[in-house]
Amino acid sequence: MTEVDFKTRIEQLSAELNRHLHAYHVLDAPTIPDAEYDKLFIELQKLEEQHPGLALPDSPTKRVGAAPLPQFEQVTHTVPMLSLNNGFSDEDIENFDRRVREGLDTAALVEYAAEVKYDGLAINLRYIHGVLTEAATRGDGYTGEDVTTNIRTIRSIPLRLKTDNPPAILDVRGEVLMFKRDFESMNARQREAGQKEFVNPRNAAAGSLRQLDSRITASRKLSFFAYGIGALEGAEMPLSHSALLDWYRELGLPVAKEATVVRGYDGMMAYYQQIGAARPSMPYEIDGVVYKANLLQDQRALGFVSRAPRFALAHKFPAEEATTVVQAIEVQVGRTGAITPVARLASVFVGGVNVTNATLHNEDEVRRKDVRVGDTVIVRRAGDVIPEVLAVVLEKRPESTVAYELPKACPVCGSHVVREEGEAIARCSGGLFCSAQRKEAIRHFAGRRMMDIEGLGDRYIDNLVEHGLVKRVADLYALKLEDLLEMKRLADERDGTTPETVVQGKIATKWADNLLEAIAASKNPPLERLLFALGIRHVGESTAKTLAEWLGRFDLIRRVPAALLRVLPDIGGTVAESIADFFAEPKNQEAIDALLAAGVAPQGEHAPSAKLREKLDVIKLMAALGIPKLTEPRSKQLVEQEVSLEVLAHLPVFTVFSLPAAVAESLEQWMAQPGHREQVKALHKLREDLLAQLPQTVAAEGHLTGKTFVLTGTLPTMGRDQAAALIEAKGGKVSGSVSKKTHYLVAGADAGSKLAKAQELEVTILDEAGLLALLEEK
Repeated sequence: MTEVDFKTRIEQLSAELNRHLHAYHVLDAPTIPDAEYDKLFIELQKLEEQHPGLALPDSPTKRVGAAPLPQFEQVTHTVPMLSLNNGFSDEDIENFDRRVREGLDTAALVEYAAEVKYDGLAINLRYIHGVLTEAATRGDGYTGEDVTTNIRTIRSIPLRLKTDNPPAILDVRGEVLMFKRDFESMNARQREAGQKEFVNPRNAAAGSLRQLDSRITASRKLSFFAYGIGALEGAEMPLSHSALLDWYRELGLPVAKEATVVRGYDGMMAYYQQIGAARPSMPYEIDGVVYKANLLQDQRALGFVSRAPRFALAHKFPAEEATTVVQAIEVQVGRTGAITPVARLASVFVGGVNVTNATLHNEDEVRRKDVRVGDTVIVRRAGDVIPEVLAVVLEKRPESTVAYELPKACPVCGSHVVREEGEAIARCSGGLFCSAQRKEAIRHFAGRRMMDIEGLGDRYIDNLVEHGLVKRVADLYALKLEDLLEMKRLADERDGTTPETVVQGKIATKWADNLLEAIAASKNPPLERLLFALGIRHVGESTAKTLAEWLGRFDLIRRVPAALLRVLPDIGGTVAESIADFFAEPKNQEAIDALLAAGVAPQGEHAPSAKLREKLDVIKLMAALGIPKLTEPRSKQLVEQEVSLEVLAHLPVFTVFSLPAAVAESLEQWMAQPGHREQVKALHKLREDLLAQLPQTVAAEGHLTGKTFVLTGTLPTMGRDQAAALIEAKGGKVSGSVSKKTHYLVAGADAGSKLAKAQELEVTILDEAGLLALLEEK
C-alpha cells in the first residue's frame, strides 16, 4: 500500500466509525455489533500508530462516545470520563499484568479490583453537599448531556447521600441499565400496544434515559450501579478502589455484589471464568469484566495514555452479537409438527462458536423483523442458547430481496401446513405420516389410554425408528420376532454393550414374545381409544368419546366436515377444523388405510345416535359453515324463504333475500372462493344420508345424563378407569379438570388441588361409597 492508500483507508475507517458512534450513542440505533466495531477500531488504531501524521482531528481514537443530543443542555465534566482499553485473549491479560508490574517496577503480585462490565449507559452523578444536583451522560468524554430530571426517576439512585458529613462535591461514575426481567416486561407491553420492541436491554436503557418527557422514563424500570469517581472536594480520596466501593455502599449508592479483589494474572483469569459461568443466570446483561490496579497510589504511578488509563483493562467475553448474511430461510419440523423458520447464515464466529444457523421462531417473527434472503442481520448467541436473528441492517439490504412466506406444504412429508386462528405456530398436518413426527406419533399411539401396547416404551420406540423397522404406526403390526431381535442386536452394537445372555451363548426372546403379544392384543380397541390414539390435535379422551357416541362409525368420522362437527356438543370451531384438517390430509388417510389393512378394527361401532337428528337442523348447519356474518338468525331468515343447503350451493346472488347488504356481500364472496360450493353440496348430501339411517327413537338415557364428574385421588376398591366406565354407563361425563360446570367431584385418598378447587366452587364431593350409591339410584 502507498501513503495515499493508507490515507484513504484511515479516512474511510474514521468516517465509518464516527457514523456507527453516532447511531449507537446519539440515535440509540446501533448498526453493527460491538465486536465488529472493536475490530474496525483496532485496525484504525494500528494504522495511526504506524502513520501518526495521517491521523484526523476527529479520529474516534481521540474521543469517547459521540456528541450530545442538541435537545439536552450540555454539561462539561470536571474530570473527563475516559474509556478503557479492551483485552480479548489470555495473552492480552498476561501482557496487561506485565505492563502494570513493569510500570510499578515490581515483581510481586499486583492487587487488582475486579468487577463486571455492564452493558448499559455510563453516567456521572454530581452530589453537592450530599444532594443530587446534576446527572450527565458521558457524551464525548468531555461534554455530556444533562439528564438530571430523568435520572431522578431511577429509584435505586439516592437523591441524598446517607451521611452526616458529606463531601462538598462528589462525582459518582456508574452505569444505568435495565434488568433482563424488566426488559422482557417492557417489550411485552410494547407488543400489546402494537409498538416497536427494543433489540436488547442496552438499547432500552439508553432510549429510556434519553426521553425528553421524564414521565416516559419513569414508566420504564431502570437501575444503576456505581463503579468509579470523578471530582471530589471536601473529603479524603479512598486509598483503593475497593475502599471507594465500600464507601459508596455506606453512602447508600448501589454497588454490584460481584465486585471483589484478586491478585495477579491467575486471580484475574479465575475471576473471568467465574463470572463467565455465572453470566447466563445473572439478572442483567454484561459483556465482560474490568480489572483496575486496586491501590490509588498504583493508579497514580501508572497514569494514562491518550484515551484510557494504563491501570485498567476491560476483558471482553466472546462476542454474543455479530453480523452476517442470510443465505436461505428454511423450515424445521418438530416432533409435534411445529414448523419453525430457520435462517441459514454465512458462517460467523459469535458466542465462542462458528454459527451457521439461527432460529426465526415463527412466521410472525419473520414478518415483524422483515428478515429476507440476502439481508445482512445481527445475530446473537448467549451461552448455550440457540442463536437467533435480532435485527436486519436495512442500510445493507439488496434491492432484489423479497418478503418471506411460510411454505404451504411440509418440507419433510409434503402434507399441508395449517395455522390455527390465534396461534403463532404453524404445524404439519401429517401427524401419522410425517417422519419428523414419527417417534412422537408412535409413542402417543401406544400409550396406556390409547392403544395400550404394554411394554412398548420410549427406548424400544427410539430403536425401532432409528433402525428403520417402523416408519408408520401400521408397521408395528407387521413386526416379527427376528425384527425385534435384530433391533436389539443393532442397539447393543451401537451402545457398545454385550448382554450377559449373549456372553453365555444364548439369545433372550421372552421380552420380544411379550411385546409381540401386546401389539397383537391392541388390534381391537374401543372406537374412542382408536380416535384418541391417532394424535389429532385438540382431540383428547372426552372429544374422542363424543365423536364415538354421536357418529358411531370410524368410516363416517373420517369424512365428516367441520360444519357438522361444530354442532356436536363440546366441539368448538378450532377443534372441528383440526379434526377435519387431519382427515382431509391424504397422507393421514393413507396411514389409516394401512392401519386397517394391518388388522386394526375398532370395537363397539354402531349407527349414529338418534340425538344427531336435532343437530342436523338446516339452520344450525348453515350457521356452522363458518361464513362471515352468516349467524343463526340470518340462516333462519334464509331457511324461512325456502333456502336449503342444496339451494344455497347453487344461488348466484343473495341480495333478493332481504339480507343486509354486508351479509349478502359476505355470502357471495365466500361462495366465489374455490371449493366452497362443493363443500355445501357435500354437507347437504351427508345430511340426507344420515337422516335416512338414524334410528327413529332415542335410546333411553342413564339417570346421570347431563352430569359432569371429576375423579381425583386413590379410591379404596376401584381404579379411575373403572369408576369412569361406571359413570359413563349411566350417562354421565368424566372431565379432567374442575370448573363451574362440574356437578360432582369423586375424591379418594391423597386428593390434591382438584379437591381444594371443588370446595372453593362449592361442588358436591363424593367418596367411593357415595359414588356407588349415586350409581344405584333409579
